[in-house]
Amino acid sequence: MILEMTRPVQGGLRQERKLDVTSNHLANVSTPGFKKDVVSFTRFFNARMNTDMTQAEVHRTGNTLDLALTDEGFFKVQTPLGVRYTRNGSFTLDNNGVLVDQKGNMVLGKNGPIILNAENIYINKIGEVEADGAIIDRLDIATFDVTERLQKESGDNFVYKGFSTDEKEPVNISVEQGALESSNVNAVHEMVTMIDHHRMYETFQKIMLTFDEIDGKAINDLGKLR
Repeated sequence: MILEMTRPVQGGLRQERKLDVTSNHLANVSTPGFKKDVVSFTRFFNARMNTDMTQAEVHRTGNTLDLALTDEGFFKVQTPLGVRYTRNGSFTLDNNGVLVDQKGNMVLGKNGPIILNAENIYINKIGEVEADGAIIDRLDIATFDVTERLQKESGDNFVYKGFSTDEKEPVNISVEQGALESSNVNAVHEMVTMIDHHRMYETFQKIMLTFDEIDGKAINDLGKLR
């Protein structure tokens, strides 16, 4: 029965991996700019993760430093590990007036980190940053021909696994100030999916228990024959 046990074990592990992905989706349903994952498996049982880059709904917040990309591209932020890319435009100012994300990473403009020591801040559709009536910088928004090389590093940050020369400016830049792009996760769909995955996981568990009981009976019966 050892060989017969292999399939339900592999099936259970697959369902466990799918449950982890679905749980992560539900945990980030309210994370601006979050992109859900699609998990698949190779014939050798290796998990393959792809990110669904579908544009999500944009909603108004009214906050001056909330920015949404309503077309292609990613904001660039400077992290301790290097430059990262994100669709999460929930920004704020640190104590030095530097534009940062919610983790404290500096948001990058064409001239480097963006410093906003001003009362009136306006960011137009193409990402130009205006402080007290003067344009001081432009958001550094980037994209890639092969977005599949963008690897999710955390809930909303991506690292590019290719050549730095692959980075380019999007043809269509569309920034909306005072708004945020939602997560592209559908909470109701993910809840239904989680229930389905859990039921399948339980099914594989029952199959394994059945095989284990059959093996136990076979061993006991063999002992009686002796």
